[in-house]
Amino acid sequence: MRIVVLHKWAPDPQEATVGADGSVDFSRAKAAVSDYDAVAIQCGRQLADAAGAALVGVSVGGEAAARPVATKSALARGLDEVVVVSDPELEEAGSARTAQAIAAAVAALGDVGLVLAGDSSVDVGARMVPAVVAGRLGWPVLADVDSVALAGGSVAVERLAPEGVQSISAALPVVIALTSEAVKTKAPGMKDVLGAGKKPVTVKSLADLGLTALSEGAVTSRAKLGGPARKGVVIDTSDPAAAAAELVDALRAAGALA
Repeated sequence: MRIVVLHKWAPDPQEATVGADGSVDFSRAKAAVSDYDAVAIQCGRQLADAAGAALVGVSVGGEAAARPVATKSALARGLDEVVVVSDPELEEAGSARTAQAIAAAVAALGDVGLVLAGDSSVDVGARMVPAVVAGRLGWPVLADVDSVALAGGSVAVERLAPEGVQSISAALPVVIALTSEAVKTKAPGMKDVLGAGKKPVTVKSLADLGLTALSEGAVTSRAKLGGPARKGVVIDTSDPAAAAAELVDALRAAGALA
């Protein structure tokens, strides 16, 4: 069985700049394997070792995704091999196109029982890709997963929910999106970095996967998020005790106090 980990060669958001219109510019930000993806790779490594499975990284993107610095960075974190779908059409692709390419790459691998992904991508953060990949493959998806264990042909997980923690068992194959706290990650050592160059890397185009056209929704407008409108209530503080009582009453009326 193969365990697949989705990872993205993405710019560091801490080096991005935000324009006056709210748009985010990543053009000068350095790229790296995101911290979210590092969690998925570490979790996958533990599961693969326990199950005797191969751990395969799948990444999609433009030309940069297939560069040695990108593939070696992912392999150094514990992957056995990497498959990259590199194509001009995937340059800055949105969630829908990205997920279509990933699903095709996973299907082409064969014998995949589990797909792991991080909480989100660091550059977009839409949290849509795992669900769309699962839909394309016809598999179930479990999100906000905090722990994973494999048992034969099924997986047992604990996921965070508004009412607490849910314990769920699901038959393989399945797609799982992990929280950033699912496992503790560690930086690759020198041995890991040197060994990464000896691991197999397969680069494919969309045509290699039989994909001739990808669909994507279009952004029709952007707007800044605004906070709630202020009521402009003015409290007379000449009498401190009365002002305090009026403030408490106002907060209760607004639902800020029980």
